[in-house]
Amino acid sequence: MKNISNILGCVLSLGVMNMAHAEGTAFTHPGMLSKDIDFTQAKALIAAKTSPAIDSWNMLQASRYADANYQPNAVPQVVRGNPSWGKDNYAVLFRDAAAAYQLAIRWKISGDSAYADASIKVLDDWSNKLTNIIGTSDKYLASGIYGYQLANAAEIMRSYPKWTGFPRFKDTMLNVFYPMNHEFITRHNGYGEAGLHYWANWDLANLASMMAIGILTDRHDIYQEALTYVKSGPGNGAFRNAMWHVYTDSGLAQVQESGRDQGHSTLDIALIGVLCQMAWNQGDDLFGFDNNLVLKASEYVAKYNLGYDVPWTYYTTSDGTVQTEISSASRGSTRPIWTLIYNHYNRVNGLEAKYTKEMMDKFGPEGGAYGANSGGFDQLGYGSLLFNSDVK
Repeated sequence: MKNISNILGCVLSLGVMNMAHAEGTAFTHPGMLSKDIDFTQAKALIAAKTSPAIDSWNMLQASRYADANYQPNAVPQVVRGNPSWGKDNYAVLFRDAAAAYQLAIRWKISGDSAYADASIKVLDDWSNKLTNIIGTSDKYLASGIYGYQLANAAEIMRSYPKWTGFPRFKDTMLNVFYPMNHEFITRHNGYGEAGLHYWANWDLANLASMMAIGILTDRHDIYQEALTYVKSGPGNGAFRNAMWHVYTDSGLAQVQESGRDQGHSTLDIALIGVLCQMAWNQGDDLFGFDNNLVLKASEYVAKYNLGYDVPWTYYTTSDGTVQTEISSASRGSTRPIWTLIYNHYNRVNGLEAKYTKEMMDKFGPEGGAYGANSGGFDQLGYGSLLFNSDVK
């Protein structure tokens, strides 16, 4: 009888938690890509010199973006898309976003306030100066990718007692980034609510930013806007459109950009992973959505980029182009994204993720900020350090 009472008590407690979350009063902080338990685990793995976590940590320590002397380069107006009337300058934003995040995790793990001070210096510089993001339609890539990245850095730093600029930073995210995220998801730069003209990564980036901003600012309406769209939205970023064809016999799912090129297919997986991880840390299971659809897509993209054959179903784009085969362009493309997905499906859920693991192992310890171009900064990285559930 006592056991039954305990079980009922747990069920009721969970119900209260879920109800509170639905009302927007139960956000976990920090609760985006990482929670406090993840940083505690990282410290333990570093102390034990456990690979690949220790290797990822060493990469972080060697990164110029995780240097306590890093100087931010904020500007009032970010331009992306090289319009005829302006000049691209968005590189300063993606580099500073990477720095803010890397400095934040270095502080969180080491406890050295010099890194915390450097991180909030970057965040404050941008919240003091940035007023808008302009350019061609590519401006929406900036609002999405760099929005979720800055929000993740700020989410880690929100507990730092010396960060008096946090309220102003939240205002910047709500007044500069979120309106662009919302505008794109609802209107797609004039192509309408579905906006099928745009590839999946455009939606996914802005949904990731939207979800992150909702968590950061304790705005459950914004968080739910992103979550609802992911599950049932009309655009290519909705999960059933981004991972649109399931091969039930092989446990694979064809990705919307697979016929375009592999650089963008892997970007889709990167952004999908970000959405799943942030939602999971707030109690919403996108990893398990539609019978583990994300795992099937990850396995599909990883398998093909490892050199194996995968099934193909003709895909017709919004302009009527029929893609008759998977694209080999950029085949072999990889990003520091696989540990996040493998960690959840295998270590948390006990499911096999054969090709995701093979890609993770092939890539090796994950760092961040690869190369000089924007593609190397599309994901924050360091998964080998941060996503290690139950690793001893």
